[in-house]
Amino acid sequence: MINQVTLVGRLTRDPELKRTQEGIPVTNVTLAVNRHYRNQQGVIDADFVQCTLWKKTAENTSQYCRKGSLIGITGRIQTRHYDNQEKKRIYVTEVVAESVRFLDQRKAEEVPVTKEELPFEQSIR
Repeated sequence: MINQVTLVGRLTRDPELKRTQEGIPVTNVTLAVNRHYRNQQGVIDADFVQCTLWKKTAENTSQYCRKGSLIGITGRIQTRHYDNQEKKRIYVTEVVAESVRFLDQRKAEEVPVTKEELPFEQSIR
């Protein structure tokens, strides 16, 4: 069976690095991905896809990317569920990133790094 997703879009907010109880870095981001057609009003709609990044990929994305950054993500779709406070079952579908590619060029006024230091592609493998 195949479960593979490739997305290119812009971050809707600054990535926030968190750690699990075991100390593993994790970042949850929302990626705005434009559709390939215009709606009846002539506007291009976007889908907002929830993505989870782990380990070094999460650390580098939170360090080098900001709201509006253009990134590419390859990963897999994962569905999970939990019961909320009202005992209602909530289902969540998200993309678990296997690799992230930074597609924006860094601006001169940002923190200076050499080209060798900038991780244009990150992978958890």
